[in-house]
Amino acid sequence: MILLDRVSKTYTKSGHPSLDRISLHVEPNEFVIVVGASGAGKTTLMRLLTREERQTSGKIIIGGIDFDKLKDKEIPQLRRKIGVVFQDFKLLPNKTIFENVAFALEMVGMGNHEIRNTVPKVLEIVNLSGKENSMPVELSGGERQRVAIARAIVRQPKILIADEPTGNLDPKHAWDVIKILEKVNRFGTTVLLTTHNQEIVNRLKRRVVTIKDGKIVSDRANSGYKS
Repeated sequence: MILLDRVSKTYTKSGHPSLDRISLHVEPNEFVIVVGASGAGKTTLMRLLTREERQTSGKIIIGGIDFDKLKDKEIPQLRRKIGVVFQDFKLLPNKTIFENVAFALEMVGMGNHEIRNTVPKVLEIVNLSGKENSMPVELSGGERQRVAIARAIVRQPKILIADEPTGNLDPKHAWDVIKILEKVNRFGTTVLLTTHNQEIVNRLKRRVVTIKDGKIVSDRANSGYKS
């Protein structure tokens, strides 16, 4: 599903690489946690996977798509295979919850009838049935993050990238979000989660990839994470 072979990313010719010859293989339907201190290279990795950035060297293949052969006009098609959830939600404040989720479908030209059928099903997955007409400001932080997850999965991506999705949440709401990510994974979506939260990492008991100074220094089944 995801293959990186000796991938590096350097932003300036003389600068220290943000990622330094990292190799990573993620199987379909895996749930992988990526950990590391701020500046370690986690966000750069995620930006490479969504083709917001191009690698300086090395090979990236996602879902059979070789990034070396990927044309600019094909990038939207790639991104339809990848859902992304951010720490700060990025909801549209002047649209209802239904409209926020529907917007992702409107962008790919889905018709109104199919949107009306699809959005309630996705809101049910994230435990937000009945909130369709609410505005983002009326929801808790945890609920807003679950709306963001709904928007990310409504197009049924093969991969979901959750970049510090619990960073702004209290422990209860953080765990609500993690349980939704686990549910999405059980439905067959590959999940990559970046987090600083040691308790979440230890409780999840999933594969943990540790990045330090742009290098993968550990890749193992979860036996507890020490920052």
